[in-house]
Amino acid sequence: MPKILITGGAGFVGSHLCDKFIREGFHVVAMDNLLTGTKDNIAHLFPHERFEFYFHDVTTFVHIPGDLDYILHFASPASPVDYLRMPIQTLKVGSLGTHNLLGLAKDKNSRIVIASTSEVYGDPEVHPQTEDYWGNVNPIGPRGVYDEAKRFMEAMTMAYHNYHGVNTGIARLFNTYGPRMRMDDGRVIPNFMSQAIRGEALTVYGDGNQTRSFCYIDDMVEGIYKLLMSDYYMPVNLGNPAEMTVLEFAEEMREICSNPNLEIIFKSLPVDDPLRRRPDISLAKKELGWAPQTGRPEGMARTFDYFKQLLSQ
Repeated sequence: MPKILITGGAGFVGSHLCDKFIREGFHVVAMDNLLTGTKDNIAHLFPHERFEFYFHDVTTFVHIPGDLDYILHFASPASPVDYLRMPIQTLKVGSLGTHNLLGLAKDKNSRIVIASTSEVYGDPEVHPQTEDYWGNVNPIGPRGVYDEAKRFMEAMTMAYHNYHGVNTGIARLFNTYGPRMRMDDGRVIPNFMSQAIRGEALTVYGDGNQTRSFCYIDDMVEGIYKLLMSDYYMPVNLGNPAEMTVLEFAEEMREICSNPNLEIIFKSLPVDDPLRRRPDISLAKKELGWAPQTGRPEGMARTFDYFKQLLSQ
């Protein structure tokens, strides 16, 4: 039975990964310090004989007894609300945490895939973003704590691959959404959905012409799974290339909540907020045979139902 460690296992993406690998017959060890994750996301897995949970901060020494076949390093604050509130922790989990887990992978001879992000491209001057684009990042801006933590993760991962021969992979995730997102996440989908359910005005930052590309969680998990099961070691974009403006999404939100008169208000754009975001996934199609399968109407409907249920509790 293969054994996998998933850091950030109680978080949004991490908890769905735990579900996936339990379904695939793995022994799953979830690790989380619950800084932004919650045990509620994995409570249904605790009775399972092939599931373990370690309450642990990966910025300190990580020990897993016995053999370990795979590691997914998905521990990190991931929304602006979180990493602006916890800048030092964000930098530490990207640097010290990554170092500890790469050392564990080296010791256990495990394949490790790290969760990078589209934020490594910053406010991109190349569109859509391809993996060979080096990015346009402000290292000392407020978002730099997250952007540079992830860029360092990639550099450290490649160093362990090239110098120590560790079996590594790098997943660059673009705007993932779905059930188990936090209501106070601060990103556009939970913001709009919670506002719409409450009948509040939708808050658009800037003029709303900045673009995003939303990938449903089931598709993202499948892409991560395929990358882990491959031997590809260079960065791979995982996301949905269907691009839309934030203002277009606000209009779509009116349809989703069946309230065409829902007010839209505008506030100033946060510092260094990227104006365009769309992945080129040609590499993922070629190397992994992966592309998103969930249409936005279906994915948004499932997510909206989740938030409605959450708010009714």
